[in-house]
Amino acid sequence: MAVARRIAAPPDDVWRLVIDINLPARFSTEFTGAEWLAGGSAALGAMFEGHNRHDAAGSWTTTSTVVDFEPGRTFAWAVGDARDPSATWRFELAPDGDGTLVTFAARIGPGPSGLSPAIEAMPDKEERIIERRLDEHRRNIESTLDGIAAIVGGT
Repeated sequence: MAVARRIAAPPDDVWRLVIDINLPARFSTEFTGAEWLAGGSAALGAMFEGHNRHDAAGSWTTTSTVVDFEPGRTFAWAVGDARDPSATWRFELAPDGDGTLVTFAARIGPGPSGLSPAIEAMPDKEERIIERRLDEHRRNIESTLDGIAAIVGGT
């Protein structure tokens, strides 16, 4: 699932925001913040610990690895095992006239996730469970993109 939005700001301005691992926490109803591990920063292979809170699931912490990093263009991280992640999140930027086309995407799986126990308990409702979770992700992605646009002054 991906959401694309044109933001009326140059790619460099947007890039500085999307590589801030704490930026989504400002706009998300679930993600509450993160910190780089081992003194890391946004770079291929860097790891960070992320903190989340959801009314139905409580609080939890994950470890993520940056799996795609092309300065000014792509920033993606895998949650959990980088070879079999529970989720993958990705920002992609492309110049668009005097602005930037920003795509923010989330993919559940292919590895087990917090949804796995619910799906195992109710296999007949798997599609609905995943759809509901992706809807939550979409709302948080849209809020983050709106927040980025507001920060840089572009819509």
